[in-house]
Amino acid sequence: MTRRAPIRVGIIGVNPDRGWASAAHIPALKLLPEFEIGAVVHHELRMAQAAADKFGIERAFDSATSLGADPDIDLVVVTVKVEHHLDSVKTAIEAGKTVLVEWPLAIDLADALFMRDLARDKRVRTFVGLQARAGAPFNFVRDLISDGYVGRVLSSSLVASGVMWGSSMPEAYRYTLDPASGVNMASVTFGHSLDAILYSLGSRLEDHTTKVAAVRDNTKMIETGEEVSMNVPDQIALSGRLADGAFLNVHMRGGMSRGTNFRWEVNGAEGDIVVTSPVSYAGDGGFVVQGAHADEQLHDLPIPMRYSGGLASGISQSVAMAYQRIASDMLDGTSLSPTFDDAVELHRIIEECALQRI
Repeated sequence: MTRRAPIRVGIIGVNPDRGWASAAHIPALKLLPEFEIGAVVHHELRMAQAAADKFGIERAFDSATSLGADPDIDLVVVTVKVEHHLDSVKTAIEAGKTVLVEWPLAIDLADALFMRDLARDKRVRTFVGLQARAGAPFNFVRDLISDGYVGRVLSSSLVASGVMWGSSMPEAYRYTLDPASGVNMASVTFGHSLDAILYSLGSRLEDHTTKVAAVRDNTKMIETGEEVSMNVPDQIALSGRLADGAFLNVHMRGGMSRGTNFRWEVNGAEGDIVVTSPVSYAGDGGFVVQGAHADEQLHDLPIPMRYSGGLASGISQSVAMAYQRIASDMLDGTSLSPTFDDAVELHRIIEECALQRI
């Protein structure tokens, strides 16, 4: 079902001073005339009201149930910790709201399947926050490949860093060392990066093998120096073939490297593309795209301005571009954005990784 602008948004999980909603979602939405933020939710009403006052938002609630009952809200955005996704999503779907959920969709594949199937049963439209698909470098590479820059894709390889899960970590991310949290290198940095690469290649993973391991025994809390057990993988290796026959290799390492933090190559019969970033993983910026075909030497391929959607660079840019696609889907009936179906497929790969721990 299409809607008329502005799309009224309610965001679950807004802290006035920190968090992804405050840093990325709210700034992104405020750039776009297709949207209007109608309400925010925090489990403490005083925090919700503080966020509403800070960002100039009309209403504040202390529960997803209250938000779901608001007849003026068209799109519910879920940005709470993954362990709380299921309850928030279930409430929004049963209220008949279109819903956008930050990635990872769920703690595990079983919960992801439940949410997808519930949305299907209730005929509710869904979106998932795999915003790298909307990012400029990945759409530029996608178009280069589609336009034949490399000819037939033969193989693609990625070496990247996980940012966290290295020799030291901030205390705020200690919870990600608990496998039950649903947030770890496999689900977050690996998941985002793999999805962005498969999207850019225009294919899906068919046959593959994976190996994951915690090579580090411990990691150190930066603030206190406390040594904490590395209970989740800090090394992930995936090797396989895509549906179109191309070969794919991905290796992600915990922490940050003194060498390469993001290097992705696409090797074709007629050319090659190399994408690098000093920051690491598909959710961050600083990307440089290079290429060569025929007898050329590798050289920079500047990303045309049209791929940024006219939006300034920063952490909210790809989120804003993802929202532009959601607006098109909701207002014009397109199907540009990743959905719970896409999330389930990615969760399936990640769950298979977890079963291959060595």
